[in-house]
Amino acid sequence: MNKLPPEALEHVANYFRTLSEPTRLRVLNVLGTSELSVGEIAQLVDSSVANVSRHLAQMAQHGLVARESRGNSVYYRVADPTVNELCDLVCGSVARRFDQVVSAHAAFVASTAPARRRRAG
Repeated sequence: MNKLPPEALEHVANYFRTLSEPTRLRVLNVLGTSELSVGEIAQLVDSSVANVSRHLAQMAQHGLVARESRGNSVYYRVADPTVNELCDLVCGSVARRFDQVVSAHAAFVASTAPARRRRAG
């Protein structure tokens, strides 16, 4: 992001906005490195075909997924494999922060346990 012009930053913000919707993240997660039809994706993310189609259109607009028509079906795949790397990086960071919060909570509970036992007794 070093010295990017405002127009480029707007594109970056739109890219991240597209990734900010949980259903879209679930779609990317089920696609992984495979190729699936809209119906298969909808079933795997427990959503309607119409809803998944709407999300896929948004993701295709920002270059996250690519589509290919075959007969009566449309198949989608991750167009930019770096999106998987980005999601792995962010998920790892979130998991580490969650672990820190859990550890801090456990330490707090452990440090207050003797005081609670004295009051209960």
